[in-house]
Amino acid sequence: MTMPRLLNRLTFRQLQVFQAVHGQQSYSRAAELLGLTQPAVSAQIRQLEQALGQPLFKYTGKTLHVLPAADALAASTQAIFGQVSRLQMTLSDMDGTISGELNLAAVSTAQYVVPHLVARFRAHYPNVQVRLQVCNRSQALERLAARRDDLVIMAMVPEDDDGLVFMPFLENELIPIVWPGHPLLEAHAPTLEDLARHYLLMRESGSGVRTAFEQLAAEQDVALQHTMELGTNEAIKQGVMAHLGVAVLPRLAVRLELGAGLLAELPLPGFPLRRSWCTVYPRDRFPTPVTELFLRFVRERLGEIEAHFKAPPRPMPDHGVVCLPIAPG
Repeated sequence: MTMPRLLNRLTFRQLQVFQAVHGQQSYSRAAELLGLTQPAVSAQIRQLEQALGQPLFKYTGKTLHVLPAADALAASTQAIFGQVSRLQMTLSDMDGTISGELNLAAVSTAQYVVPHLVARFRAHYPNVQVRLQVCNRSQALERLAARRDDLVIMAMVPEDDDGLVFMPFLENELIPIVWPGHPLLEAHAPTLEDLARHYLLMRESGSGVRTAFEQLAAEQDVALQHTMELGTNEAIKQGVMAHLGVAVLPRLAVRLELGAGLLAELPLPGFPLRRSWCTVYPRDRFPTPVTELFLRFVRERLGEIEAHFKAPPRPMPDHGVVCLPIAPG
């Protein structure tokens, strides 16, 4: 089997510089990113074009145009560097020193779940640095489109978007919430229409819980005429406890208050609304090795995760997490 001629003509440094130029759409920004001079970047791209026998970029005035060969090379370069990262991950796993970064974004209702996943994950891989951004559903979709995170965790994945890869990992039940002693708790067979006569405390338009609730109301032909918008789930919980109004919230968001008798679940036809929290990433974005490791970790513990959150609230059992920085060896 003959060796492809490019193997003797390409270098990883050329590909690294190319990836920066392609991503930044600029020689000067790529140079700044890599800590090189612009002439050094230009020289690397020239050598790469000579090796390929095709131009990659073209300037028109001050605008850099990406040519078809560059897009083809970008896909191959991403795959090459991905394989190198996986090799590094395998070698690190062998000597127990897996490290890297995991950037997560989670819709606000998932903030009651994600820290438990992260804690378990870091108990096994303490050298992985995790960053978590909590946002609403609209912001999560924007972050997905902009590819700002390794994974987004949300409950209502767009059904018509086949450009997304998602993995359900925990059921998300939405339930009607009132304060203890609310008259509807004593009513005979209350309905959604009865609930809608009260002030409904809701998140901003576009939030996942609100969208699901509004869809059910439309299906049952119930008008939601008395609404009050509050900015967070915590504000909504406090509002219900203060008799400001009633609400629909994820069960996991209120399970402590339900257990303490500070809030009450109101049984209504059509509830609970069932969705699933999912990990989501764009199909055309190759997961980093750390991302793949986290996905595999969650997938292997689906039963454990579900059992924990379906059980009555209790202190977290010890799972090896030590919340102290690791001392340098």
